[in-house]
Amino acid sequence: MKIPNGQQIIEEFEKWSPKYLAMEGDPVGLHVGTLNKKVERVLVTLDVNERVADEAIAKGANLIIAHHPPIYRPIKSLQTDFPQGRLMEKLIKHDIAVYAAHTNLDVASGGVNDLLADALGLKDSKVLVPTYEAELVKIAVFVPKSHEEEVRNALGKAGAGAIGDYEYCSYTMPGTGRFRPTAEANPYIGEPGKMETTEESKIEVVIRKTEKDRAIKAMIAAHPYEEVAYDVFTLENKEVAMGLGRVGLLETEATLTEFAELVKARLDVPAVRVVGPLEKKVKKVAVLGGDGNKYVQAAKRSGADVYVTGDLYFHVAQDAEAMELAVVDPGHHVEKVMVKGVVNHMSKRSDWQCEFIASEVDTEPFQFR
Repeated sequence: MKIPNGQQIIEEFEKWSPKYLAMEGDPVGLHVGTLNKKVERVLVTLDVNERVADEAIAKGANLIIAHHPPIYRPIKSLQTDFPQGRLMEKLIKHDIAVYAAHTNLDVASGGVNDLLADALGLKDSKVLVPTYEAELVKIAVFVPKSHEEEVRNALGKAGAGAIGDYEYCSYTMPGTGRFRPTAEANPYIGEPGKMETTEESKIEVVIRKTEKDRAIKAMIAAHPYEEVAYDVFTLENKEVAMGLGRVGLLETEATLTEFAELVKARLDVPAVRVVGPLEKKVKKVAVLGGDGNKYVQAAKRSGADVYVTGDLYFHVAQDAEAMELAVVDPGHHVEKVMVKGVVNHMSKRSDWQCEFIASEVDTEPFQFR
């Protein structure tokens, strides 16, 4: 196993949650420090505050992956006798880098909103508010049979062949390659000046257009030929839309009271705010992590009986009540599901000598009495 550097870790993370999925103006990416260093331990947290920084120091983590950006608005000064200045000073002094994945992780397949939908036991969940529809391309490459698996794996590791809940998808077709190396060539098969035929396989994979260059680079690095023959085709079909929130079905219908209790239990919160008649029957559920005030209308249009979101404003709650949409507000902090989700996802890289650990610091500012 090898110790990765910070850049390799973030490149792997962004295959799952690329920055281009973020909402406009969302300050995602590297906030503090450098990724140009070896990283043996990564701390995953919802928020970054001084207690989280102390935890990273105590546990030997020199990279933090956070959901909420620690620098959300431009900083005009860094005074170390104020909380934000003290935090930045501590992170920099201890060479701890901080990377934020915010709305891109909300949108990503398997990200915050999917984790919330899974926690609530929703079936057949779909995107609530589409925000991104990727253009797709197909890469077709011709490979000698001896290197089929190597090239397929390189493409898969680079993110090619990801279709819905499946990865490393490809199609392979046998054929015959024909070529004559010139005098200047250094052929892997054959001799300069002689016509050569060899058994080859055509491997086809689909990938987002925005990610094709990375996949092609990995493919060429794994290919034995000095001149790799490949084609890239633009596809008319689009990837299933990605976006904010999810809407799905409960296994069994419940009253709003019963559902509110389920939310408390599944999302580990001591209390929730509820809008709507407590005896109302609910089956179809919309969920959107964080502040979902802007998307109450979308939840209603989706046909949801109840909308689970945080930070509900008073007048928005009145609007939901008027349109007969029940709401359960468990607070903003339920996005903490991302901590375990990121740890589990990133720990799949078994060839890395790098530990991903969940923060044990509770950054919820509210107490319930």
